[in-house]
Amino acid sequence: MRLKDCHNFHDFRLLARKRLPGPIFNYIDGGSDDETTYRRNTAAFDTCDLIPNVLTGVKDVDLSVTVMGQKLALPIYCSPTALQRLFHHDGERAVANAAEKYGTLFGVSSLGTVSMEEIAKQTTTPQVYQFYFHKDRELNRAMMQRAKEAGVQVMMLTVDSITGGNRERDLRTGFSIPFRLTFSGMLQFIMKPMWGINYVTHEKFRLPQLEKHIDMGSGATSIGDYFTNMLDPSMDWDDVEEMVKFWDGEFCLKGIMSREDARKAVEIGCTGVIVSNHGGRQLDGSRSSFDQLAEIVDEVGDEIDVIFDSGVQRGTHVLKALSLGAKAVGIGRMYLYPLAAAGQPGVERALGLMKAELERDMKLMGKTSIDQLTRENLRFRS
Repeated sequence: MRLKDCHNFHDFRLLARKRLPGPIFNYIDGGSDDETTYRRNTAAFDTCDLIPNVLTGVKDVDLSVTVMGQKLALPIYCSPTALQRLFHHDGERAVANAAEKYGTLFGVSSLGTVSMEEIAKQTTTPQVYQFYFHKDRELNRAMMQRAKEAGVQVMMLTVDSITGGNRERDLRTGFSIPFRLTFSGMLQFIMKPMWGINYVTHEKFRLPQLEKHIDMGSGATSIGDYFTNMLDPSMDWDDVEEMVKFWDGEFCLKGIMSREDARKAVEIGCTGVIVSNHGGRQLDGSRSSFDQLAEIVDEVGDEIDVIFDSGVQRGTHVLKALSLGAKAVGIGRMYLYPLAAAGQPGVERALGLMKAELERDMKLMGKTSIDQLTRENLRFRS
């Protein structure tokens, strides 16, 4: 199978599986506990049907949206994800370049492998910085100040990860940073020697957002330890309100799943919330993001931007979320598999296919612009 043979999410996933050692593939592919929420995230879209309008004179389709103060050419953006240079040696550079080509937002993670400064110099695409709340309050402010100085436009605080999810696939293989592989995990690396050759012949793996603050290279700290020891589970709304005031700009909370929390986000001055269950990687058994979206849009959608992610695999999934009132839709695995499969050309192909799918589906829906999508275009099955 080659890149040109990839036509959808599942094709990219298969190609990524062929190219990555099992422990790394499963880090992308897995969810928490029994992976019930992970599966439900995508299955939820099947409970909702699109109702098209015909004979509306559709010729040209405008896919642009404005979200978090940014004008995007597409209603999707590349959500911040960790450790991208493990999947392909270009990592965030490849994804940022592809996002710029398609005129959309790119997110860099605190656990990213390319610095936010380098991305800012490399591209003109709007950048969102995703970070976690640390026990060290000065560290939180220092990281936000650094993002300001790098020209980051949007601050995104992840609020559903005060401790790491129970990802049993990783436990079985011993996947961590630094690697602590089980015998089974080591065998899977041996079976994919090209990954190892590629890994050692390119620049050293780094976590540049954190390396000045946290010793990740001595072997004493793994990603799991980082979540356990560095992050602050006592974070509360007063803490976040201080951060919102300090940033004084576009600030969204990622991981909002209740209308009460969405209302609190408005009250403390946030400009957006992301309805997300972390792609099914945190609390297994939580509701799917799509099932919860309308409730949160109804609560705060007229006051702040409601964004959506988790489980998106098709253009029709995007249109359903937008019809419910989401201002934009984040994708994660949908660009990570293509990144792993083929680097920047893979991500570009995935975004290109998604753009073509959205344009085609909008025409079939009888719509010329995203703002024409409403709940009148949807019916939920009982």
